[in-house]
Amino acid sequence: MANTPQSEKRARQSEKRYAVNKARRSRIRTFLRKIEEAIASGDKEAAGAALRAAQPELMRGVTKGVFHKNTAARKMSRLAARVKALG
Repeated sequence: MANTPQSEKRARQSEKRYAVNKARRSRIRTFLRKIEEAIASGDKEAAGAALRAAQPELMRGVTKGVFHKNTAARKMSRLAARVKALG
């Protein structure tokens, strides 16, 4: 438990950041899920559109500190390869 005013403030700030990061992570996962669904249905046009929509969201997550840069790059690379492989 927080004992000093500074530690109480840090606890409050931490809760706020946790909520914001959780919402941002959830939003990014929703974008990624849309790509997965389009790939599963075999719709290359929809998958490409979903991929283009998801890329800036994922990179924004990197700049906001939700994801590591290499993690986002790896996800985008793998998804792009799967979309490209659709016939």
